[in-house]
Parts: sequence; C-alpha cells; structure tokens
Amino acid sequence: MLLRAICGVVLAGILVAGLWPFHPPINQVSWLSQENGVRFGEHASIVSANPFKAHATQAGDSCSLEIWLKPGRIDSGGMILAFYWPESRVVPFALRQWGTGLALEPEGNRSHVFPVKGEIYIGDVFSSLKPVFITITSGEAGTTAYLDGELVKSVPSFVVSRRDLTGQFVVGGAPSYMYNWPGEVKGLAIYDRDLSAAEVSQGFVDWTTGSKPDSARSTGLVARYLFDEKRGNVAHNQVDSATNLLIPEHFFVLDQRFLERPWNEFRPGWAYWKDAAVNVVGFIPLGFFFYAYFSQLRGAKHSVAVTIALGFAVSLTIEVLQAFLPTRDSGMTDLITNTFGTWLGVMVFRLKAVSALVTALDPRAEKSSFSAFVA
Repeated sequence: MLLRAICGVVLAGILVAGLWPFHPPINQVSWLSQENGVRFGEHASIVSANPFKAHATQAGDSCSLEIWLKPGRIDSGGMILAFYWPESRVVPFALRQWGTGLALEPEGNRSHVFPVKGEIYIGDVFSSLKPVFITITSGEAGTTAYLDGELVKSVPSFVVSRRDLTGQFVVGGAPSYMYNWPGEVKGLAIYDRDLSAAEVSQGFVDWTTGSKPDSARSTGLVARYLFDEKRGNVAHNQVDSATNLLIPEHFFVLDQRFLERPWNEFRPGWAYWKDAAVNVVGFIPLGFFFYAYFSQLRGAKHSVAVTIALGFAVSLTIEVLQAFLPTRDSGMTDLITNTFGTWLGVMVFRLKAVSALVTALDPRAEKSSFSAFVA
C-alpha cells in the first residue's frame, strides 16, 4: 500500500510539474498611466488584427522601422517584435534583445533563441533601464541601424526587403514559441522606403518630444502606433485600421508547435543541456518506484518494458497537452529524455545494493518474485 501511494505521489508530481499552470495565464500587457506606451510582463504579447501586406507605393524594395522602447531587464533576452508567415512557418524578420545588445534576424533563423551567423548584432543598446529610440533602414546599399538618431552600425551585405515586413505582426513575444520580452514600447512605425540620415534624426526628435511628423517624412508610412489609448484592448494603427494591434485577455503563442522535432529544438548552450538533465532526472523516480511496484505483482512479466512504456506514455501525454499551453513547449526531445530517465530509474532499482537494502528492510522480500528477478 505504501509503495502504491508513493507511485501515485510521483505520478501526480510529474504531471503537475509538466502541466502547471493548467490554463493560459492572464496576458500581462498594461497601458502606461503617465505617458504613452504599453508595458509587457513575463507572459505578454500583442498581435496585429490582420497580416501586413506588401505595398508598392515606392520604387525599389526598401523599408524602415522605428521603435521607441525601454527594457524591463538588463543583460536579458526576449523577442521584441517579429513578422510571421503562418503558411510556411517562416519568420522573415525579427528584432530581439540578446543580453545588453540588439539582434536583427533574417529569414531562415526562425527557430533560434541565440545569436546565429547571418544576423546583425548591435552591442550596448540596453546598458541601462532607460528608453532608447531604434531606427532600422534597409535598401540596396544594405541595412543601417541608428540609436537615438545616431548611426551605430551599417552592414552592406545584410538586406531586409519590404516583403520581410509583411505577415502577422507580433510584439512582445515570438510567434511560435514562448520567448517573451519584458519592457515598455512607447512608439512604433513602419515605412516601405529607407529613411535618410536626416529623417532618422528628425524622427527621434518627433517621437521623443511628441511632435507630429511632417508630410515629407510621412511618405511611405505603412503603420504608426502611438500607444496613446490608455485603456482598452486595441492599439490603433494611425495609417490603416486593418492592422490595429490586439491585446487578448489571455497570454497566447500565435502558432504553437506540436511535438517539435529534436533538431529544431536543439540550442547549443548551458540552458539547453540543463533543461535536458532536468527532464532526465525528473523521470528517474517514476522508473524507480513503478518498477518496484510492477515487479512485486504476482504473475508480473516484462516489468522493465512495462515501466519504460509507462514513462513514455506519461511523457507523451504531457507533451501533447503542452501544445495547448502557451507557457510550455511541446517537443520530441522531452520524450527522449523522459523515457531515458525512466530507464535509469529502473536500472538504479535493479542494482544489487538496492536489492540488498530492500531485503534488509523487508525480509519477506527474499521470497518474492521481485527478489528472484533482481538477484
């Protein structure tokens, strides 16, 4: 009876650890009270009501983006904004905090949460908890980044096309996995042309002083979010209401993955291996105690296989249900590590030292089928 109770506690503990919280949390997006802007908490993101579409008001394939923001943490990480094509599951453009720096990702780097070859990285952007105005312009000459109206980096080989700033628009988090950015966004604008250095400098002045842009600088403007609503669940696009930003009541991941493949989940670094180790260790008690229980049942056969199959089934159940929980990631890597942990638990229980300890605690175990099996 005691062993059965322990098995129940172990199973319940694993299910709680794997599925808590059992429902999507409240979307932690709030309006700033003393100034324009929205604040993003630990579980927070907003999304465009409709996808952005390509415009052809200007010749060429240039584009620009302005964003005025304030980080919630220094030396942290998170997706500030991203465009997403649901049909092909591609993120053509993303902007994220990586440590104290800023990373711009091109198409193809959509599943990573670490610096990868082919992106632009700008260091010392978030060196303090102060607002910073970021402008990204891109055209035939490459991509240029400005901070507070001043040029900080130019990369001729890196080009962001107008088409890359299309699709579903997500602010404060990643489109297909939980990688949220805590901080404040005080203003945001998108253009289908590249801004000149003078326009970038004037844009910094306009945003930070609350001035309206002149007609010349408004040319090619696709979206402008002032975040001046102060209440409600909509941040209005001053140019096109079809792409207003919606603030859902509950936290969400736009296109959460289902049983993501291990090679897509792999991320070199300590965090990945730590997570894998936790998933292995977490299932060792399941293998240990359930094998102890199954092996003592009369007529029990193939206790090892049954226990490992149970570990796999429990892990699969958790991973399937995690696909419906935005705070969790559904992936096959956990299936492998959890099942391996179950096998380790079985092997630990089958050690002769453990068998001897069980016999010492319960002399009747010498006559049990379990003792005969593990001896």
